[in-house]
Amino acid sequence: MKERLTRLKTVRKLIKNYRIESQEELLGYLQKEGFEVTQATLSRDLKLLKVGKISDGHSGYVYTLPDEEERRESEQIYIQDFLRGYVSIDYSGNIVVIKTFGGHADAVSNALDALNMDEILGTVAGDNCIFACLREGVTGPRFLKALKLRIPDLEDE
Repeated sequence: MKERLTRLKTVRKLIKNYRIESQEELLGYLQKEGFEVTQATLSRDLKLLKVGKISDGHSGYVYTLPDEEERRESEQIYIQDFLRGYVSIDYSGNIVVIKTFGGHADAVSNALDALNMDEILGTVAGDNCIFACLREGVTGPRFLKALKLRIPDLEDE
């Protein structure tokens, strides 16, 4: 996850600093920065970052990042998805189990992934349950505290 977060920050920096027209071009910049990623991974990263393409006014289109207000609005949508679907949160060791309403686990898991929490190594979603693996040294209570900072409306259990 740390490599992923570093890569996402690098993608944002590259799009801010260069006029990038294609994923191939962006992959080249990432390779120069020391990242070996596939086009599929880059495509998922661009979707997660809400990267768009706008006309450059001349010959084509270039990648652009959403502004801060759009990013906050997008994060609020993910938070609402999380709150709408989750039922309970429990943990044991470095595993967090999030129970959801039937059919909501995927949306809740996507919301959790979109929050880019450093405490989470990864998530796996079923139909009504999510397993989240915490990073080494992160405890369940520490994760809950961090989650409540991101989602203040999360109810205490």
